[in-house]
Amino acid sequence: MSSIPEDIKYTEDHEWIRMEDEFQGVCGITDYAQEMLTDIVFVELPDEEIEVNQGDQVGVVESVKAVSDIHSPVTGRIVKVNKSLEDSPELINSDPYEEGWIFVIEIKKKNEMESLMDFKDYEKKIDGEK
Repeated sequence: MSSIPEDIKYTEDHEWIRMEDEFQGVCGITDYAQEMLTDIVFVELPDEEIEVNQGDQVGVVESVKAVSDIHSPVTGRIVKVNKSLEDSPELINSDPYEEGWIFVIEIKKKNEMESLMDFKDYEKKIDGEK
């Protein structure tokens, strides 16, 4: 079983968000999601400075096996994207929670964090999918 970081919140669609400070969170797709996709060959990053709502599609991850949408875990403004994924999308496979992050969001509705799963709930969810 892959390790699931405890300091991160998770969505039903296998995205994660880790708070960097009181207002910003770093987002990506989970280790489980990248395992299911297998070798990631392309990432369509969101545009910087766009406003998004919780659950909005903000990008796409393409693997040799499938194409999967990336959704925003919370409402806010995308303030930074991981440009290194343009040349090295496989970083999501090798290090989905650190080097393979996808975007940073300035959170507009902090209460939405409460609707996300903690690591224990997420672990139960993926155990149920196996």
